[in-house]
Amino acid sequence: MAGSSSRAPPPTASPTPSPTRPARPATTGQLLDGITFEQAADGLESCLDYSRSGPTHPGETDLGTADGYRIILAMNSTGDSNAPGDGMYVVAVQDAPQSTRLICNVRDGEAQGLNTSVGNDADVIPDEGPVFVDPNGGKLYQQSIIDRGNWKLPFRWGLIGTVEPSVAKVTVSYGNSSSRAVLDHGWFVASGVLNEQVTLAPHIKGYDADGKLLYDSDDDKYYQRTLP
Repeated sequence: MAGSSSRAPPPTASPTPSPTRPARPATTGQLLDGITFEQAADGLESCLDYSRSGPTHPGETDLGTADGYRIILAMNSTGDSNAPGDGMYVVAVQDAPQSTRLICNVRDGEAQGLNTSVGNDADVIPDEGPVFVDPNGGKLYQQSIIDRGNWKLPFRWGLIGTVEPSVAKVTVSYGNSSSRAVLDHGWFVASGVLNEQVTLAPHIKGYDADGKLLYDSDDDKYYQRTLP
């Protein structure tokens, strides 16, 4: 009698782990210039890899992984004399384990620069109003000081900051463009396209649900109303 034999079942391939992904913005309108959520999420991954690639310093904060963040803005970036080459800005925030905001510039699929803010800046200014413009977000609406008066136009700009619960509406005017900001989990996000040279920074107003003016950047002693 021929001997019987048995074949072990083929080994089961381990499933490929799915990449961690951030949360989506509150509206699709925060993904601008044809940038998809997948492209923005890949950009965020590149930014976080970029932060890990450099030397660490005492007290430096680990920025964590992409699934801890929510993307609140993605838009084209315009190169200038200080940072040549067009690309994409990705802005993402996380609430825990601590409040963190990052702005990253991505060109040709690689992170080229990263600005981070840890903690709530508004908390350290006791008399700040119900709208707080991100003091380190100027790169989203400015070109290099070297190019003052000779910006590349048209220019996609963005503006971000935080709002208190009393704020129901935020408007932003900038040169010949204007925007009603999106309110996204305590953040406001505004954007537009500039078609003229400017010397004044964006003008921001915040209103409550009844239309009462709660904040005007012209009255904010901490807000720099003129461009550098």
